[in-house]
Formats: sequence, C-alpha cells, structure tokens
Amino acid sequence: MDKFMLKSLKNQYLISFLSVATVSLSCLAVRHVIDYRVVGYLLLVVVSLLAIFLEIKPVLLGAVLSALALNFMFIKPYFTLHIDSAEDILLLVMYFIIALINAVLTNNFRRMQRAIQVKQTRASTLKLYNTLLDSLSHELRTPIAAIVGSIDTLQQKNVTLTPETTQKLHNEIEKASIKLNYQVENLLNMSRLESGYIHPKLDWCDVKEIIYNVCNRLSEESENHRIQIEIEDNLPLFKLDYGLMEQIIYNLVYNGIQHTPQGATIKIKARYEVDTDYDSHIDLIKKCVITISDDGYGFPPEEMDKAFDKFYRFKETKTGGTGLGLSIVKGFVEAQNGTITLTNAEEGGAVFELTFVTDCLALNSLENE
Repeated sequence: MDKFMLKSLKNQYLISFLSVATVSLSCLAVRHVIDYRVVGYLLLVVVSLLAIFLEIKPVLLGAVLSALALNFMFIKPYFTLHIDSAEDILLLVMYFIIALINAVLTNNFRRMQRAIQVKQTRASTLKLYNTLLDSLSHELRTPIAAIVGSIDTLQQKNVTLTPETTQKLHNEIEKASIKLNYQVENLLNMSRLESGYIHPKLDWCDVKEIIYNVCNRLSEESENHRIQIEIEDNLPLFKLDYGLMEQIIYNLVYNGIQHTPQGATIKIKARYEVDTDYDSHIDLIKKCVITISDDGYGFPPEEMDKAFDKFYRFKETKTGGTGLGLSIVKGFVEAQNGTITLTNAEEGGAVFELTFVTDCLALNSLENE
C-alpha cells in the first residue's frame, strides 16, 4: 500500500470519527428535548452516508463509535457504559447489528456499482476501439496501398515509364501521403483532447490568411467543388491559436468536400461582431464569427445531435472516414472558449457557425504605428 493510499485511509478514519462526534455532540446539547431513539436514527443515517463515500473499515469504525456514543451519552445512566434496562440493552444490540449490516450492505452495493461502471467503460472502450479499427482499416490502408503500389511501379527496372506516367505516380504518392497525414493528425489530435493536453497559444491571427491557406491545401481535393470565400473588408486580427484554427477550418471544409456531391458549393464567411451598450456607446463583447456552409444534402435531423460524437458516422453516408473530424473541431473550438452550432439550411445543406469571444486588433491601427 503506497503513501497516498495510507494518507487517504487516514483521512477517511478522521472523517468517520468527526462525523459521529459532530452529530453526537449536537444531539447532546438538546438531549433533554429529544428521545434517545431519535438520536439512534440520526446516527444510523450518518453511518449510511459514510458507507456511501468511504471504504469499509472507516465505516465500521463509525458504526462502532455511534453505538458507543449512543450508549455513553444518551442511554441512562449517562456517561457510563452500564445499562439498567433490558429493553435498552436489546435496543443497543439491535442498533449495533443494524448499523453494521447497513454499513456492509451499502459499501458492497457501492462496490458493485463501481464494478458495473468499470465493466461498462471497458465495453464502451472496446466498442470504440473496434469502430476505430474498422474505420482505419479502410482509411489508412487505401493511401498506404496507393503509396506502396506507386513506389513499386517506379522501382521496376524492366518497365520503361513515360515522363507523364512518372509524374502521375508522383502525384498519387503525394496525394496519398497528404490523406494519410490527415488521418494520423486527427488521431493525434483526438489523443491530445482526451488527455487534456490542449493548451491554446493565443496570438494575433489573420483569419483571412488562415482560410486562404486551408483552401490552397485542399485545392486538389476540391477541384470538383466550388469554394466561395466571403470575408468582411478590414477584418481585424483576432487573438486565437493559429494552428488550432487552421485545423478547425481544414476539417470542416474537408468534411464538406467529402459529404457533398460533385459541383456543390462550399461557402466560407468570416465577420466581426460586437455587442454594444447603445446607451453608453461602449463595446462590450467582441466576436469573431466564421460560417462554413454547403448546398449539399445536409444532416439527418434525427442524428444531428450526434454529429460531434467521437467515431460517429451517419447511417446514410458513404463508407470511409473515422468519425473524428467534427469531434476534433468541437474540442478545438471549445479549447479557445468558442462555440460551434450546426443547422440545416432551408434551401438544403449544412451550416456550421463558429463564434469566438476574443480580443481584436484593427488592421488600420497597425498601419498607423
């Protein structure tokens, strides 16, 4: 048993002793107006509560102390362990037995609950693990197979490849590598979120620059889609985490590309909002609002509340995908004290709106410096 467990157990013994002592002394102050049987019920409640939160040995200590306190302070003659009445002796014995049984049964029930929770957690973890393996078996195998196949073709000495074919194979390797890197990044990011390792590094960010960088990275994936960018003129700089924001927008745009038909339009909007107290003309809350929408099929209304769940994939979507992208988006948004909402547009398609309450810096203020 390590020092921490010993210290914890000592604390539990102390809690048990102080709980019984506090209730006993409180009842002693009003002993002349309450019957000792009522005190017995109160002490029994204390033992029951201790059994819910403490280990069995501190609880048994509480049960013994409560029986001794009931006898010593509340059953005549007072301040002695001697009992004159046979009825009181029987009452005390029954109290002690009931207190012990109650303590043991409550503690066992709590242990059973813990065991059930552990079993459920393991089952849930196993289910998620199997789901992840099923997803990765396709999502990782496909780009790896493309890379291995292309390299194998390039290394064949008995085959003469044209420059066009060689370039095409190089492009396939690059495309598969980017896809593989995206999946690995998602897994690493989810691991960081699960461990609580995410600590945003807030600095002045140009949201416009982030959006255009993401769209350039996805230029090949989006060649069969239309990307429309609408950004307010003179959009200020916002204090955000550049890397997290880039991953957020990347995941949302990539998700839109993967789950909308060819020719669909993906719109990215960024604007600055401020809640103003018009009576005092003071800007109260400054916001960066980013909206990413598409004119695709949208989300099934009955499944929309599960969109940000880990490993969840909608029933009607095509196979593939790990179901991590949107979960990571939500985690990264909330890590920066932001909020994300998902709705279906009336004319069709999904609408993601990101809102960050953060400091801003006007670009013209930099130009004037």
